[in-house]
Amino acid sequence: MIKSWMVIGGVTFLVALAANVITPSDRQWFKRLQRPRWLTFEAAIPLIWTVIFICGAWSAYIIWEKNPGTTPTWLIMGLYLLLEIVTIAYTPVMFRLRSLKVGTILGGAGFIIGILLILAVLSVSGWAALLLVPYLLWSPIGTYTTWQMASLNPQDA
Repeated sequence: MIKSWMVIGGVTFLVALAANVITPSDRQWFKRLQRPRWLTFEAAIPLIWTVIFICGAWSAYIIWEKNPGTTPTWLIMGLYLLLEIVTIAYTPVMFRLRSLKVGTILGGAGFIIGILLILAVLSVSGWAALLLVPYLLWSPIGTYTTWQMASLNPQDA
């Protein structure tokens, strides 16, 4: 029998793979952009997002196990999925459109969805809500960084 954590982890992993739908020219565009001087942790960003996605999947698992298969639970699962899609869309959409403004908008949208999700989850499980806090802490940092990069690279804003 397939366990719920396997399905949640699998969906999380499959959606995350979409972040790799970028071309070498997309990567080149991003690599040539100027970054803020304080951005010294760029190499750690993939690890940070990995931890955040694990926390999000774990949060979703807790919510599913509380009331599996109910309409409210499915709606919350849809919100988890929407949050991941918007978050993952940041890289390929911003790279393809070569627009830091689009990246900033997607980052801000993810933060708003994250707030809505944490509010929906809080009434079901405090632990599940706590596991979403890393997203709510990191998302504004990434969004602010992208916004700062737009001001440093006005031709790519």
